[in-house]
Amino acid sequence: MAQLIYSMITSLDGYAEAAKGGLGTGAEDEEVHTFVNDLFRPVGTYLYGRRMYETMVYWETAHTEPGQPPHILQYARDWQAAEKIVYSTTLDSVSSAKTRIERTFDPDAVRKLKAEADHDLTVDGPNLAAQAIAAGLVDEYHLFITTSVVGGGKRFFPDGVRLDLELVEERAFESGLIYARYRTR
Repeated sequence: MAQLIYSMITSLDGYAEAAKGGLGTGAEDEEVHTFVNDLFRPVGTYLYGRRMYETMVYWETAHTEPGQPPHILQYARDWQAAEKIVYSTTLDSVSSAKTRIERTFDPDAVRKLKAEADHDLTVDGPNLAAQAIAAGLVDEYHLFITTSVVGGGKRFFPDGVRLDLELVEERAFESGLIYARYRTR
């Protein structure tokens, strides 16, 4: 059975999206990006909400921009190779290959997808992840913690959910960013 992974960049104070401005620096660093490439290369399916999909669809054509460094080209190839499911009631069409739209997030359908998948899946974006967390579907949490405190926004973890997690891996990068991987108990 495949694992469902929730992974995002988060501020030091736990926000996956800042109310004002960005989440801070560190994720754009080549060392971090190469680590992310290697970590998520085996992922077979990305589960996105509309807004996260609209951010990530950049990778469908990133390889066509001149002068892209090898780590960016590799991530684009890996992203293009994976299946994508976009959960949206408003999106009419997608602009990437291997992508389909689902109108609602159905926990039972995701359970079945996990059971039948040969490769892990990710759920991306705090809103969609909150639904997966509430349904007990997330197996691992990968946090990329910046050095910034942003004071508000959308939290990485949803309110009202209790999770007892086990730290299974951690790494600090030269940029100051910290990676922490947790597994559900």
